[in-house]
Amino acid sequence: MGCGKKLFLSYIVSCSGFQREALKTRWCQGCDRSAVMFAAGFLALENCRFCLVAETHPTNRGVAPVKIQMPALSPTMEEGNIVKWLKKEGEAVAAGDALCEIETDKAVVTMESNDDGVMAKILMEEGSRSVRLGTLIALMVEEGQDWKQVEIPPPEVVAPPPEAVAPPPAPAAPAPVTLRLSPAARHILETHGLDPKLATPTGPRGLITKEDALNLLKTSPVPKTTPAPPPPSPLQPKAAAPPAPGSRPNIPPLSTPGKPGAPGTFTEIPASNIRRVIAQRLTQSKTTIPHAYASVDCDMAAVMSLRKTLAKEEIKVSVNDFIIKAAAVTLKEMPEVNVTWSDNGPRPLDSIHIAIAVATDKGLITPIIKDAANKGVQEISANAKALAQKARDGKLLPEEYQGGSFSISNLGMFGISGFSAVINPPQSCILAVGTSRSELRLHEDDQTLRTQQLMTVTLSSDGRLVDDELASRFLDKFRANLEQPQRMILV
Repeated sequence: MGCGKKLFLSYIVSCSGFQREALKTRWCQGCDRSAVMFAAGFLALENCRFCLVAETHPTNRGVAPVKIQMPALSPTMEEGNIVKWLKKEGEAVAAGDALCEIETDKAVVTMESNDDGVMAKILMEEGSRSVRLGTLIALMVEEGQDWKQVEIPPPEVVAPPPEAVAPPPAPAAPAPVTLRLSPAARHILETHGLDPKLATPTGPRGLITKEDALNLLKTSPVPKTTPAPPPPSPLQPKAAAPPAPGSRPNIPPLSTPGKPGAPGTFTEIPASNIRRVIAQRLTQSKTTIPHAYASVDCDMAAVMSLRKTLAKEEIKVSVNDFIIKAAAVTLKEMPEVNVTWSDNGPRPLDSIHIAIAVATDKGLITPIIKDAANKGVQEISANAKALAQKARDGKLLPEEYQGGSFSISNLGMFGISGFSAVINPPQSCILAVGTSRSELRLHEDDQTLRTQQLMTVTLSSDGRLVDDELASRFLDKFRANLEQPQRMILV
């Protein structure tokens, strides 16, 4: 330990309690970090890397930080959860490096750094939930600066709401006039149902006398009195009849008025951001969008035959890939369906981006196959597989699930014959796809029975944008494209 440090420590030990407090106050004003160590004990001062001479102690103002705030990683994101930090304090960071994983209302997204520097302080630890946008989550310093001396900004103090100005007191109501009645006058007026205020008092100090009540009775018509009906006798509760032999008891028992039922037991499971936003958007869709539904059966014989032919050439594509292609081509043929709803009304879209519903452990998410009308079925298949895997792994980027113009939800792999899906706003339509099934049908050409592979699709459309006639024409053209796959090459 240096000579200056020894002298300063010996000086502290020799100081009185009052002198130590004065020295501590002076020390705190000089260096916040050393003040913390000083409060912990004198020996901790040996760890201070600054000069310990009281008169020449340098002032430590800290290193100016580069603030990292909770970003908006989706258009509808209002808060996020910190899933995992990928950089530790003191670790070098380059622009483009992954800093942490954030669970948004859509998926778990990796947040990247925009600057070079050193991770200095993590303010929001892993597992922090419901972190609002703009909240400070970490601090960085520039390269070459001491990250241990980063200056931590004070927490933002939320200004208290302005006190409501109390309304001026209402003017006091005038005191009611007290009527003074003699006992005889009171009896006469009450017996005949007369209002005492109608009587003219002649007694001292405004007293209504018996004569005043009689005079009012003479000038007032005699009301017809009807005998009051006798009060109803209280109903006696009927005794519950005993259950018949062999009958089932009343389960659950009848509730007793005024007594709450026995509380049940349950386990409360906190909802994830994704689940909460799914609930909000589904509620918004069903309450603000007038849904209309139309269904059609598609013959899948041509698609099945084409898949077998492609499989012989080691080209593996699914039925859903053909459905995506058929929907995209139909939207290209009918651009009036490729619209979204905005505050000002319909908004036509220039691009055809098909959103496909993918089930994950945290809920449904819809990654987007962009420019699907200009892609082949094989390329659509490759994109769909890659996006579905990233969705299940929670690795989708925001641009991979934002901006769809038309959605497809396929439950055929679960054996669902048909269903109706909820529109994903602001889109105008969603196509619900069921499983293919074999049915025996009569062909009008030769009046023979043949087995067909039929698949039911149901279009949910926004009635403000796509009316019933337009939805019917869309489904008819979609069916034609799916039943004759060669047509999709010509569009």
